[in-house]
Amino acid sequence: MAIKQFTFKGKTIEELKTMDLKEFIELVQSRQKRSLKRGFTDNQKKLLEKVKKAKQGIYKKPIKTHARDMIVVPELLDQIIHVHIGKEFVPIKIIPEMLGKFLGELTLTRKRVEHSAPGVGATKSSAAITAKK
Repeated sequence: MAIKQFTFKGKTIEELKTMDLKEFIELVQSRQKRSLKRGFTDNQKKLLEKVKKAKQGIYKKPIKTHARDMIVVPELLDQIIHVHIGKEFVPIKIIPEMLGKFLGELTLTRKRVEHSAPGVGATKSSAAITAKK
């Protein structure tokens, strides 16, 4: 049984990596298409420069960005990008399935609430629990 190869709108990963941005724009959905046609913001341009330098081996530090509105383009494939979620940077490995998505979609900004045991005096029974130990 052959392994199914990933394709994005009928294009293989190798074709996508060699494709220029204008060709890629025609493959994405309308919202992303409009955003890409308007051009990149300054933050998005900085991110693309860091990615180019990292691929050449010039930029050694982790690639960090606040540009949650950046659309995953083929240039970003196989990179680990740390995206800001409001308090910290979360690393994301960009895989082909993420093409055409916004970086903000891929990072959740809210964490699950995890409560610990109640403090002393928080409830009537909590004082008795700490006294038993």
